[in-house]
Amino acid sequence: MSAVQLADVALLTSADGRRLLAELLPYDDRTALATGERLRRAGHPPALVTAALTQNRLRTRVAQRWGPAGAALLPHLLLTVDGAEQAPRPTVAALRAARFGRLGIGSSVADLGCGIGIDALALANVGLDIAALDRDPVTAAVATANVEASGHSDRVTVTSIDVQEQRDPTWSRYDAAFADPARRLNGRRLTRPESWSPPLSWVLALPVTNLGVKVAPGLDRDLVPAGTEFSVVSDGGAVVEAALYRGALRDGALSRSATLLPAGARITDADLTEAAPPIRSIGEYLHEPDGAVIRAGLVAAVAMGVDGWLLDPRIAYVSTDAEVASPFLASYRVLDVMPFSLKRLRGYLRIHGVGHVVIKKRGSAVDVDELRRSLRLERTASERRIIVLTRIGVDPIVAVCLAQEPAL
Repeated sequence: MSAVQLADVALLTSADGRRLLAELLPYDDRTALATGERLRRAGHPPALVTAALTQNRLRTRVAQRWGPAGAALLPHLLLTVDGAEQAPRPTVAALRAARFGRLGIGSSVADLGCGIGIDALALANVGLDIAALDRDPVTAAVATANVEASGHSDRVTVTSIDVQEQRDPTWSRYDAAFADPARRLNGRRLTRPESWSPPLSWVLALPVTNLGVKVAPGLDRDLVPAGTEFSVVSDGGAVVEAALYRGALRDGALSRSATLLPAGARITDADLTEAAPPIRSIGEYLHEPDGAVIRAGLVAAVAMGVDGWLLDPRIAYVSTDAEVASPFLASYRVLDVMPFSLKRLRGYLRIHGVGHVVIKKRGSAVDVDELRRSLRLERTASERRIIVLTRIGVDPIVAVCLAQEPAL
């Protein structure tokens, strides 16, 4: 996909550019060439047509990722290729902005690594004044266009600057700061926090009392400083973000939290009890915690909340003998449990007329794709099952289950 250039921003923010973008239907690879030819024949400059089709393709991609909740914002946005991949969903940005809103209307926030400006816009929506900073001039220009189109130029100032190279930074003049370090290089995910840009240690050393920093959801929780909340968010069942918060942005004395969107269900380490959940074999029901709960290390809190137990202290499955209702769990009714054996499992599925399976695993070394091929399911068979691969102690097992509809 073509990169967005500074010249493209000028073209797309012109009256003709805005008008052309508004007229385009969702991007379709099959018709893109014909659409481009039609627009050029209609008299639109070739450079504008190319830029508009790139934006149209990016918007269509983002619409799929953001879903209906972000649809209202997209017509007002310009995007970059990185922004289309990495910008937060508006629902997540709004959730974060609610934290910053505790600072009070008119409080100043430095948004370090602002990207295309989604967080800056959400922060402005709660009445904060934002200094949005990004080292890439094109990204900063796109963020400026988005701020202007959203009517927040009075609250958000965008500057292209490398925050690590400021000669005389006075971060302490801000009431708060939010940082979103770059965690990719040439398309490759950077797993070490010190390889991020800026490094996590640099961000945490900022002389700002109220600080939020976006981190990888898989961050080692031992790296979370004392007095800091590690917050994980999922949306529609997919983990979409983790962040650290300190000062007034931290929720009281919490150290860990998990929030599930769109419902907003939340669980924290305040829900943990001194007693750990018991360790037992699989009961009548098996429950899979939401990914945000797992990443936040709150499986035990969910288990205790439903009078459940764990199969193993290091495996994120909860079990009960009674049906339970929890927004933090996907529940399965256990039909059979057996030691793992490909031959035995294949025979079981054939006897029970199972033609379709969903395979899940935790604590198992089995290759899921290879297992799926090896099962040789008869696709004309009508029955569907959930296959859960895990272990009890060191013994691999398989549980055959039916999905339970949420009873909420």
